[in-house]
Amino acid sequence: MTPGAAGTTSTPAASLGSVDAAASALASQGYVADRPLALALTLAATLEQPLLLEGEAGVGKTEVARSVAAATGARLIRLQCHEGIDIHHAVYDWDYARQLLALRAAGDGGGWERPAAGWERPDEGELFSRRFLLRRPLLDAVETQAPVVLLIDEIDRADDEFEAFLLEFLSDFAVTIPELGTIAARQRPLVVLTSNRTRELHDALKRRCLYHWIDYPAPEREREILRARIPGVPEAIVARVVAAVGRLRAEGDLYKQPGIGETLVWARALLALGEEADLGETLGVALKVHEDLERVRQRGLLDGV
Repeated sequence: MTPGAAGTTSTPAASLGSVDAAASALASQGYVADRPLALALTLAATLEQPLLLEGEAGVGKTEVARSVAAATGARLIRLQCHEGIDIHHAVYDWDYARQLLALRAAGDGGGWERPAAGWERPDEGELFSRRFLLRRPLLDAVETQAPVVLLIDEIDRADDEFEAFLLEFLSDFAVTIPELGTIAARQRPLVVLTSNRTRELHDALKRRCLYHWIDYPAPEREREILRARIPGVPEAIVARVVAAVGRLRAEGDLYKQPGIGETLVWARALLALGEEADLGETLGVALKVHEDLERVRQRGLLDGV
C-alpha cells in the first residue's frame, strides 16, 4: 500500500528506510525528489538526526516536511521562526489570564461564580502547574506520543540567542520548565529545519544536523513537477511555463526569482485563461517586485514564449 494512504500510519523511519522508499513516499504526495534529497531524508530518519535544508525561497524546502508527514501519516508540527522569537513563542508559556482569574477567585471567599463546569480554585502553589501551561510547538513535539515531523521553518530569521537554545534542544530533545522540571521526548521526532540563507547559521547548529542544499530544478524535473501537481495539464502549457521561468531565473539582476510555487500558479493561470494567453499579462503571477516586472517587460524577456 502506498505510504500515507487512507487508513495507514507509520513512523517516518519505517517509511523512509531506503532511498527508493523515501522517493516513493514523497512522490505519493506529488513531490518530485532527486536522489540526493531522498538519500538525505533516509539518513535523517535512520540516524535520528535533524535535517537542515537550505536554498532560495520557493524551491520546496517546507513542502518536504509537509509531504513526509502526509505520506507517513505522522503529525506535522510547525514552528515558524521570526525576528525576536524566544522560548515563550517556541516552547511554553503560562496562561496568565486564567492564573489571575484563579487568584481572584481564591481570594474571594467563594463569592465568584465558577467560569466553567469543573472549575476548582487553586492554591498559589498550583498556579504554575500543567493546568495553566500553554504548550508551544517544541514542547508539543516532545510530549506527543504519535509519530511527529517537526518543521522548524526559516531558522535564519531567528536571532543568535534562539539559535543557541536550539543547540541544546536538538542534542537532547528535551526542554526544561523551571516550575515543572525537564521533559524529555518520548520518541524522537523527525526534525526538518529550513533556511533561505538570509544570514549564515552558526557552525555549532550545522554540526548537529545533516545538510542538503535544494536548488531550482532543472527544466525536465520542473516539467515532471507540473505534471505531478497538476494532473492533465496540457503539454503546451508545461513547455511555455517552464521556458518562461527558465528565462527569468537566467536573468541575474532580478530581486526575486520565481520559485516552484510560482511555476505551479502560472500554469494554473494559463489553464484558467487558455493556453495561448499572453504570458506578459500574467507576469504578476511569477514576479512580485515592481522593478522586476518593468525590467522583464522592457527587455522583452518573454517574447516568443
